Amino acid sequence: DEEMQEIVTELGKDVNRLELVADRFSKIGSAPELKPVNAYTQLEEMRVYMQRRAPRKVSFDFPAPDAGDLTIHINAHLFDWVVENLMRNALDSMGGKGQISAEIYDDSDYVYIDITDTGGGIPENKFKTVFRPGFTTKKRGWGLGLSLAKRIIQEYHSGKIFVKKSVEGVGTTFTIQMPKVND
Repeated sequence: DEEMQEIVTELGKDVNRLELVADRFSKIGSAPELKPVNAYTQLEEMRVYMQRRAPRKVSFDFPAPDAGDLTIHINAHLFDWVVENLMRNALDSMGGKGQISAEIYDDSDYVYIDITDTGGGIPENKFKTVFRPGFTTKKRGWGLGLSLAKRIIQEYHSGKIFVKKSVEGVGTTFTIQMPKVND
């Protein structure tokens, strides 16, 4: 039936995602191939993937994939891993309900992608600490997600990732800053 077909389709996507995870780890430590992509369409792919796996009480407010054409050079597997990590951390911090939103904007040199959640927030004195290997507030995990995200963005994509703002009990915004590809 239709519901079973949707489940099978999503399981197929999950298998493909596991292949991507294996590919991502194989790329760590080597120079990945970067290709030009539209930041809006790339972000939309991750929204669709994560929204289907998020609790129903979590809403997503992302720009439409055709809202603009800002080109960045990325390795899609690695870049998507960074965005997925930010979104999974957001889901964890919100405890199954809230909102994850995104904004894309630019200046003459960079494209900025803000990922915002309505979770518990991060104390200001921990803004840099969250990127250190081993830092975690979770009962499970090794605290490597954000440190790997930082390495992927900085070392492989010549960008930056940082906590833009956070208010405890209100939420957090992470910013990914990527060099802009000018036509």
